[in-house]
Amino acid sequence: MKKFIKTQKLKIVIALTALVSITSYSFVDNYFEVSKNLDIFSSLYREVNMYYVDSVDPGKLMKKGIDEMLSTLDPYTNYIPESNIEDYRFMTTGQYGGIGAVIRAKGDFVIVSEPYEGFPADKSGLRAGDIILEIDGKSTKNKKTDEISRALKGSPKTEVKLLIQREGIAKPFEKILVREEIKVKPVPYFGMINNSIGYIKLNSFTENSGRDVADALKELKSKNTLSGLVLDLRGNPGGLLNEAVNISNIFIPRGQEIVSTKGRYKDADRAYKAINEAVDTELPLAVMVNSGSASASEIVSGSLQDLDRAVVIGQRTFGKGLVQTTRPLSYNSQIKITTSKYYIPSGRCIQALDYTHRNEDGSVGKIPDSLVSEFKTSAGRKVYDGGGINPDYSTPIKKLNPICNSLVNKSIIFDFASRYRTLHDSIPKGDFVLTDADWIEFLKYIADKEYDYITKSEKSLEEFKKNSEDELYYETLKSDIETLQSKLNHNKQEDIDKNKTDIVALLEDEIASRYGYQQGRIRESLTHDKEIMKAIDMLNDKATYTGILSGAINASAGEKNEGVKIKN
Repeated sequence: MKKFIKTQKLKIVIALTALVSITSYSFVDNYFEVSKNLDIFSSLYREVNMYYVDSVDPGKLMKKGIDEMLSTLDPYTNYIPESNIEDYRFMTTGQYGGIGAVIRAKGDFVIVSEPYEGFPADKSGLRAGDIILEIDGKSTKNKKTDEISRALKGSPKTEVKLLIQREGIAKPFEKILVREEIKVKPVPYFGMINNSIGYIKLNSFTENSGRDVADALKELKSKNTLSGLVLDLRGNPGGLLNEAVNISNIFIPRGQEIVSTKGRYKDADRAYKAINEAVDTELPLAVMVNSGSASASEIVSGSLQDLDRAVVIGQRTFGKGLVQTTRPLSYNSQIKITTSKYYIPSGRCIQALDYTHRNEDGSVGKIPDSLVSEFKTSAGRKVYDGGGINPDYSTPIKKLNPICNSLVNKSIIFDFASRYRTLHDSIPKGDFVLTDADWIEFLKYIADKEYDYITKSEKSLEEFKKNSEDELYYETLKSDIETLQSKLNHNKQEDIDKNKTDIVALLEDEIASRYGYQQGRIRESLTHDKEIMKAIDMLNDKATYTGILSGAINASAGEKNEGVKIKN
């Protein structure tokens, strides 16, 4: 018996020794590979720097090499050099030092696209549409937007002098602005859509977003009798994971798990629970999403869906189920590295692209349908992983018609609104309505403007014509093609008249923003937002709302990636 025990112990020792040896060998082997390749990279870098025919910028060369290396992993693992730390800080906190304005390129210069209310650009009288000709005496002509942005940013309480050109004013004029600490609000607007339905727009998940959403809801509840709430996450790219938890916690009771993370190392595995008292766990809730809703937006919409706390309305979300952590590097640089995947309460991960298993050409494919798994919400409703959050209540993607696209892309809507602001010191309070006289002025304004466009039908016919020429059929088909061309030639004035309603809506939104800033634009857009109208209908239809959440109404109609359809 003793001999048997000794033999077994010996076998265990041998097995453990072998395991340690294998593990040690694996570690040493991996360490050797890392050391070897770092040595090769270092020597290659040195040789290029010393012997390349032209002088090289070492920092730029290294940055390119690092970026290319990290691009083989996923788009969210990034190197952040010291020079970009301020931009990263803005992404996570919403704060930066500057003048408080969005700028964009137009022609040879940049223009003020939108000043933030109450910040230096606004307080100095800058308006949307103003052209920035010079910054501190230096011309901005042909400068890139990011160069201009860096020049406008700086430490609070420092001055910057701008030379501005404004339509309607003959000569350029100077403005001296004192930079401030700019804090962009994650909640640009909240209010009542009607007498009983509240609305909160959330643009980002930066620091204190949860507090701002909670404060907005508390104020709406204190001043109104709410029968429902719309939380708008459309176009929200996400942000801080803890803020997604805080915002979910507003509607979910304390102690409930909202999201968990799982990574390669145990340190990345963590469960996030609601730790605060909820503001309201009963108020009917509609969450608006679209393809631009990503990451933290998907945690909120997905957890509220999985826990049957809200009806999700809109289109399928982006599908980013990866979590990033920043780690310090030398010389005040950092790396933002993907460390884990997140899983919402049903157990599903909504990551859409599989970066782990790339195709042979290096491209990334979506999670195939064969690998999509079914999960259940708290009430037993079917939900699926592998590609974003599918809405319970699907709405069609909003697309601008060709004439509206052209008027927007060529800045004609924007420029007319800037001109309108120059000619009108104020507009009536409340929702802005474009008058018949305003419409006539707009028609006069665009009379000499270039806003032509090519329809899809015209593109198809042009392609058909080219193919027929290549295949030597054109002479036979020439008369038929020319007849089709003459029928397709669009009349711009007819298109303007036919699409007047859509054009007026664009004009009203843009003009309202000139007087009410971002709040004005959002408030105005709610008056003709068809998706918001559907959300109101849903919140008012208690039978459908509760039926979807309880599972009595099959939201997915038994099919993957499909929600309840809405007739327009």
